Amino acid sequence: MNRKEKVSLTIENQIAILMIQNPPVNILDADVVEQLHQKIDEIEQTPTIKVVILTGEGEKAFMAGGDIKSFPEWMGKGIELAEAKSRWLQHPLNRIEALPYPTICVLNGAALGGGCELALACDIRIAEKHVTIGLPEIKLGLFPGAGGTQRLARLIGKAKAKEIIFTGESLTADEALAIGLVNTVVPKWYGLTTGIQLAKKIATHSRQALTYAKQAIDEGADQSLSDALQTEAHYFGHVFQTEDVKEGVAAFIEKRTPRFLD
Repeated sequence: MNRKEKVSLTIENQIAILMIQNPPVNILDADVVEQLHQKIDEIEQTPTIKVVILTGEGEKAFMAGGDIKSFPEWMGKGIELAEAKSRWLQHPLNRIEALPYPTICVLNGAALGGGCELALACDIRIAEKHVTIGLPEIKLGLFPGAGGTQRLARLIGKAKAKEIIFTGESLTADEALAIGLVNTVVPKWYGLTTGIQLAKKIATHSRQALTYAKQAIDEGADQSLSDALQTEAHYFGHVFQTEDVKEGVAAFIEKRTPRFLD
C-alpha cells in the first residue's frame, strides 16, 4: 500500500513548488522529514529549476511544529540519541538552505517551532496577514533543535532572537516584518500568488548570476569583512567568465531584453 504523500512537488516554468500536506496542521513528523529529502533529491536532479517555493497546504498552518508526541521516546535515553535527533531534523533544512537556487517560503498559516525553523532555511519569507510565527519550545522545557537558535540569531540579531526563544511568545506577521523575520506581508490567500510572481521575476535573470550571488552572500555572511570581500571577488571572477554576462551587457548596450542561456 502506498504511503500518503505528505510533501508534494510540482515543477512548471523553471519554478518548483514544495508543499507540506500533513493535516490538520502540517507537523514536521518522520514522514515529512523523509519525503522532504526525496523531493529535494528530485529538485537537485532537475536542471531546469531556477527558483524554489516552499509552502503548506490549507490556511490554518504552514507548519505548526514538530511531532511532539514522539518526544517521550527521546527523553532520558542519553545525550547521543537526542543530539542525533537534532541533526536528523536539521538535515533536510540544511539541504534546503544549501540549494543553489533562490528559495521563497510562503507562510500561509501558523509557522511555529519546526515550521519557523523550516522558514528560516529559505532565502525569502512572505507571510499572509493572519500568520503567527515563533519558537515556543521553551514552554515545553526544551529549546529549538532544528536550526532555530542559530538561523534566527543570524537573521535578526542575538538580542531579539533570545527574546523570542526565551519567552516562547509568537509574533504577528506585522511584528515579524518589523524585525526583518519576514520580507513582506500580504493579505490572506495572496501568499502563493505573490510568491509565484516574485519567483517569475527572479527566474528572468541568469541562473549562473543568481547562483554565484547566493553563494557570495551565504559564504560571506559568516566571514570577516575582509574575507567576505575576497569571497565576493572570487564569485565575481567566475560570473565574468559566463556567456550570460556577455549577453546581459550586450543587451544593455543594444537596448534590448537579454536572452540568457537558460
